[in-house]
Amino acid sequence: MPTEKAQPDVEKECTQPQLDNRRRKFFRFSAYVLLALLGIKAVVSPFVHPHTASVPHRRPSGTERDELFLSVPSSESALAASRAYATHPHLAGSAADFEDARVILKLFQTEFGIEQPTTEPIFSAGTSESRNATLLLTSPFATKPSAWIDVYYPVLNTPLDRTLQILGEDGSAVWEANLKEDGDPLDEDASTYRDSVPTWHGLSRDGIAEGQLVYANYGSKADYDELVAAGADLTGKIVIVRYGAVFRGLKIKGAQELGAVGVLIYSDPRDDGYVIVENGFAPYPYGPARNPTSVQRGSVQYLSSYPGDPTTPGYPAYEHAQREEGTNIPKIPSLPISWVNGQKLLEEIGDLYVEGENGEKTLSGKASASKIKLVNHVDTKVTPIWNTMASIPGHIKDEVVIIGCHRDAWVLGAADPTSGTVSLHEVIRGFGALLRNGWKPLRTVVFASWDAEEYGLIGSTEWGEDFTEWISKHAVAYLNTDTSTSGSRWVANASPSLANVIKETALKISHPTTEGKNLWDAKDDEGPFQPASYFTIDTDFLWSYTATQQKLRASKTGISPLGSGSDFTVFLQRIGVASSSEGFGSTLTDAVYHYHSVYDTQRFQEVYADPGFHRHVAVARHLGLLALHLIDSFVIPLNTTQYALELDDYLDKVSAIQSESPSSFDTLDLSKLSKAIKKVQAASRALDKEKFKAEKHFKRILRKLHRHHSPHHHQCRKPSRFVRRVKDWIKGIFGVKPHNYQKNSRHDAHEIDMNAWTRFLEIDGYDVRAISPFSRHRDGSIPSERYMHIGQRGPDHRPSHRKPEHSIPIHPRDEFDHPEHPDLLEPDQTRVGPYHPDHLWFDHSKSFKHRPRLPKEIKKLIKAAKRIMKANKKIIAFERGFISEDGIRDREWYKHLGVAPGKWLGKSLVRTPLNLVTDIVTGYGATTFPALTEALAIDRNVTLAAYEAHRLTVLLEKLADTIEP
Repeated sequence: MPTEKAQPDVEKECTQPQLDNRRRKFFRFSAYVLLALLGIKAVVSPFVHPHTASVPHRRPSGTERDELFLSVPSSESALAASRAYATHPHLAGSAADFEDARVILKLFQTEFGIEQPTTEPIFSAGTSESRNATLLLTSPFATKPSAWIDVYYPVLNTPLDRTLQILGEDGSAVWEANLKEDGDPLDEDASTYRDSVPTWHGLSRDGIAEGQLVYANYGSKADYDELVAAGADLTGKIVIVRYGAVFRGLKIKGAQELGAVGVLIYSDPRDDGYVIVENGFAPYPYGPARNPTSVQRGSVQYLSSYPGDPTTPGYPAYEHAQREEGTNIPKIPSLPISWVNGQKLLEEIGDLYVEGENGEKTLSGKASASKIKLVNHVDTKVTPIWNTMASIPGHIKDEVVIIGCHRDAWVLGAADPTSGTVSLHEVIRGFGALLRNGWKPLRTVVFASWDAEEYGLIGSTEWGEDFTEWISKHAVAYLNTDTSTSGSRWVANASPSLANVIKETALKISHPTTEGKNLWDAKDDEGPFQPASYFTIDTDFLWSYTATQQKLRASKTGISPLGSGSDFTVFLQRIGVASSSEGFGSTLTDAVYHYHSVYDTQRFQEVYADPGFHRHVAVARHLGLLALHLIDSFVIPLNTTQYALELDDYLDKVSAIQSESPSSFDTLDLSKLSKAIKKVQAASRALDKEKFKAEKHFKRILRKLHRHHSPHHHQCRKPSRFVRRVKDWIKGIFGVKPHNYQKNSRHDAHEIDMNAWTRFLEIDGYDVRAISPFSRHRDGSIPSERYMHIGQRGPDHRPSHRKPEHSIPIHPRDEFDHPEHPDLLEPDQTRVGPYHPDHLWFDHSKSFKHRPRLPKEIKKLIKAAKRIMKANKKIIAFERGFISEDGIRDREWYKHLGVAPGKWLGKSLVRTPLNLVTDIVTGYGATTFPALTEALAIDRNVTLAAYEAHRLTVLLEKLADTIEP
């Protein structure tokens, strides 16, 4: 028929548009092949040819990366940063604090090459912009570094007026304390800001108290028990205690529970070691001894109950959050006072101790004849705080390493926290230099400058409560610094799984002040003011300090577990993320660090704490290098077996408490718990073997692939069959829409290598993620006004847990649910309809259905990579395995049954809570197997102890099953 005969003639002709379309396809395909092959070469070359450093536009090798990073932190830069940050007050929620948050934001943008948007990226927590800023970090949207500020709204307070008086018989004041620090002009900053932030307790109770004065030593549980045993009645009394041994909030809690109406806390030179006026040292700023007018401000939150905003326990403090009455703050007023005022008040009591027949001293419980009047008026209100955040996306986007330090201070805070901020500043500069030299992290990195830590770890806690599920799913480790420099001795505390890599890294860092030594050697450093034969020291303090140091030296790893007291708390104790914290702290022979005083100044840092700023730099180098090892290692370097072995030590401590308890406690059977520990140890050893084999196999395949692509191996040859097959395979992988490609930046040549790498991992149904159903700009960016909202919360801002309604078929045997949350919402919180294939990064009609068969070598690489990732998931799951949703009895916010801050236990002395020099188990320090230990040591309840032993046994057996390869 005519129509049938005409058809072939039509097919023989090609119109001009068809020809143009074929040319476009040809050139596009050619570009894909070229870029992909370059990417594959970039992936494998650094691992087997690290000597090719002269090749331009190449990702640095591991050795080159470490050397480049270590060359960046400098004492000159650290000193300049400290002088910028530590010479003005920056109380949480103040205007200066907000300006510092913006300064840190600018630092992130500058160092990480982040283009500054027309509107500052400052987002109210809970909004779509704030939620997406974090949740999208592990999505395909995260292709370039980003930085932003999250604003939370906790309840804080600031001082209004305070008085402290001794009353006469007629009730009139016969003496009134000067509650200001003297601010000696020799320290210019201290003089300028002597009363810019008055001396008061954060989150203290507003009120007036009047009563006789009773001395309670440190205000520990043991001290209060001793007073009760002595017949002291604290009802209606004002208790005076000295700083040390327990967190200040618990001193008030103990007094309140015994009927006291107010508490005064003073700084006692007995806790200053050898550097005291009695030994000939002049007080600061004329010498290294304590300034007698200095006052330690600080939060009086009950940290061992729960940290964070008191009014939103367990959920984030959004601006319009539903609030509760805080149960972790005192109900009686308190004030911090100086040694000068403390001396005067102690004289009103007279004998503080009585001596027994054997010479032992016990508290007298004696009350003062005169009455004391304490006035503490505060302004309590919802106050905005600002967490400044940044991220560098990695090749493996769903594994995240978090590095943080808080920014706020009670006054100037040159040590706490500015020294930590300075060290973090140098780490940021180092990572910026790496980025500019072609480095891209294997895993995603998140940096955090937390706010309101001083009030009770609020900034980090609110972020952790806001993104608990995301952190639990993606966080590999949290690395913290706080007071990075206040003395001579370097100390790191951490989850046991981090202990080995912390030591390995410290051995690579030069000692900050002594040639021929390394940072690990600094664990034994002493201060410069060595004692003479005539020096005196408080014997009780010396005994406790010496016992603590002996215990530290007896540690198998030299790294003690973490309790609380800084921003790692929410990550470790509530979510189960392996964590660490490090810094240089004081010894018996260091200048007295005026913690939370106006004398925590830049001058103190430059004269006493760190002349030359070498310790600041040492912490920066160690923190950054530790992070790089966690970020870029194929197998995550967390030693689960070290952790598993330390569980035996935890059980030994419980057994020791049992043996010292009444005979009725002998019925407690811990044999099943012991067997569960052995099961965890066996599973961990098996995981060690598997991860070693997996990494060895993976590297062997990489080297084999490199031989196929070596420029020396293929010179003057036609492309091999292998290369041709790879070209065909790449064509299928890169079947994308043109508008989904972004214009190359100066880093894109190095991003391409992992684009190819992640394609390897995304084959065969591996996570391929969706984008929201709106268009992208020509440069590939997402329109800011159309950010999608993931993880919508209910009207009271508590998490909602709706079930997914839609999913997309990705592969014949795979379905896709949104990786972060089943709900995908626009800013107006209206549900978006069903997803469509057009919304995906890849055109699956090309990249899956019509994809050519993979070359055998590539299949092997995919399989080997997935084997490593499976092992890594189990390594990460180890710390998560200690998390119990029921939490610890009476303080359920804490969910880690392996370690937690002590509820009350123990009695030891501390120089400062954040020095990390002592092993305290009273609010700041660590209690291992806390629920079980407290059932025995505090509750004295064998039935409860048996229940906790069973609960822990079940948890450990499940952990063993989880990590079994």
